[in-house]
Amino acid sequence: MESSESIEIAKQALLTFGLILAIGSFLGITAKKLKTPDVAIFLLAGMVLGPEVMGVIDIKANSVANQLILIFGSCYILFDGGASLKLKVLKEVWLTVVILSTLGVLISMFVTGVAAYWILGIPFIIALLLGATIASTDPATLVPVFQQVKIRERVAQAVMSESAFNDAMGAIATFTVLGIAAGHAEFSLFGSMGELLWQACLGIFVGGILGYLAAVLIAHEKFSFLLEYAPLVTLMAVIGAYMGADGAHASGFMAVFTFGIILGNKDMFGFEMREREAERMEDYITTTALIMRMFIFILLGSQVNFALMNEYLIGGVIVVLIFMFIGRPLTVFACAALDPKANWTRNELLFMCWTRETGVIPGALAGMLVGMKAPGADVVASVTFIAILMTILIQATTTKWVAQKLDLLESS
Repeated sequence: MESSESIEIAKQALLTFGLILAIGSFLGITAKKLKTPDVAIFLLAGMVLGPEVMGVIDIKANSVANQLILIFGSCYILFDGGASLKLKVLKEVWLTVVILSTLGVLISMFVTGVAAYWILGIPFIIALLLGATIASTDPATLVPVFQQVKIRERVAQAVMSESAFNDAMGAIATFTVLGIAAGHAEFSLFGSMGELLWQACLGIFVGGILGYLAAVLIAHEKFSFLLEYAPLVTLMAVIGAYMGADGAHASGFMAVFTFGIILGNKDMFGFEMREREAERMEDYITTTALIMRMFIFILLGSQVNFALMNEYLIGGVIVVLIFMFIGRPLTVFACAALDPKANWTRNELLFMCWTRETGVIPGALAGMLVGMKAPGADVVASVTFIAILMTILIQATTTKWVAQKLDLLESS
């Protein structure tokens, strides 16, 4: 009997995955024709196909399948983003990225927390918990958007790098505030910053070691005996980088991002692949990243809780608007002012203000808070869903238009 039930569950999962691939492929082509970032189309499709509307896709947020897709999908997209960065460009803006990823998260958290406190009438510590949850930006959204819309190189790479590096700070801030809200901890600035530094450095170390090792195995003049298996090497190393860093209580997302940077800049370390092999690996990574986007955002859309979101809809929308139009600009201009050497132009800073989509990582944090029955988890989850929908559907879809108005599009 149990065996029969397991087979039926497996068949249902297989059917769901097949539907996501089929629908996602059609929507990907549609998005390309409409010249719209595909993540927004995938998210809308998920909302329609989910249990709240059509009921075609119903994978629970706390299921093993969902967590596996979210973790691995985010890791792979992050790796893809890291591989597309150029160290020569990143060296020009690294200080801005570091400040945005640390101090910037705290500024966003505080501004959003104050807004939520006054508008939603919730306790200040719960308002701060909400601010911390949605403070980090989303590489799973930003990386594919910047790959589809060609923005001036240093701006795109600064924003993508920020989205990768601020996940650790967002998670630390969230659980630090949660500890205070639950009465289990007192805030320690030095303790939190020390933990962030540890997670960041160890994640970079693990990702760097695996990235260099992968480059040796697929592109070294003498030792590249795994050249023909280069795509599989990247797959194994993405999993290894995340699990290795996570097992050492470091940032797994930072590890896979660093791994991608090292592999994507292997020529700087004296490693070159044959042109045909390099093209084959690039095609593999591009296709796999597209599949991951389909699964992540269709599933994320299907799990939007309309009843919960509706409970705090008006106040939540106002809080998110303040978050987008006051919190983010304040964060960008304050942090950029601390890096005068970067020489950011006004248009570049305005564009960075507009590109800060909320997505997978804040959604996962909100889901964890609900699962833990944390204080104020319902209001946090509700406003997080609103932030995900508003930032992706408004900001991601207008990225190219804003860049064009600010004269930041790269010439073809």
